[in-house]
Amino acid sequence: MKKYFITGISTEVGKTIISAIVTEALEADYWKPVQAGDLEFSDSHKVRGLISNSTSVFHENSFALNTPMSPHAAAEIDGIKIKLTDIQEPKTKNHLVIEGAGGLLVPLNDKDTILDIVKPEYKVIVVSRHYLGSINHTLLTVNLLKEKGFDVSIIFSGDEHPTTEAIIEKMTTVPILGRVDNEPYFDQNVIKEYAEKFKGVL
Repeated sequence: MKKYFITGISTEVGKTIISAIVTEALEADYWKPVQAGDLEFSDSHKVRGLISNSTSVFHENSFALNTPMSPHAAAEIDGIKIKLTDIQEPKTKNHLVIEGAGGLLVPLNDKDTILDIVKPEYKVIVVSRHYLGSINHTLLTVNLLKEKGFDVSIIFSGDEHPTTEAIIEKMTTVPILGRVDNEPYFDQNVIKEYAEKFKGVL
């Protein structure tokens, strides 16, 4: 069974939409280990609402924090401490899509980051969205993952930017799985269309 960890080069780059597309494409289970803020309409709620298959199971967050901040700070406000030992991958016989929080080096506590919950067997998809500084952020993210020995690929999100995408592909030398455009809206039908496109490369 495949396990994909979806991370971004920053926050608000399209991780949740792409998590929904990968979940739908594989009819996989979905797990967001750490949710910070938006507990009434969390990323798990959003992905659940965007997929249409009946196979996917949605696993509970290991930590559901009340404040939309870095997990270490949100946990402090809630009066708790995040321990890696409390973040246990859910048991499933299905494929599993795991969505990170922010970027790889977002702190969970005083010494651990999101990167520390990425297991060696996970395939890591980096979501890259064009903005001033995104080349630097993408190269830093991908190169760190490559140094750690992970199987890394990229999905571009948002409006196409050919020169940016070309230099990222040339300098990272990792597979580019495709792109998810800025759509007027995302619903189950749109997610399903993208899932069909990505099935062959996942």
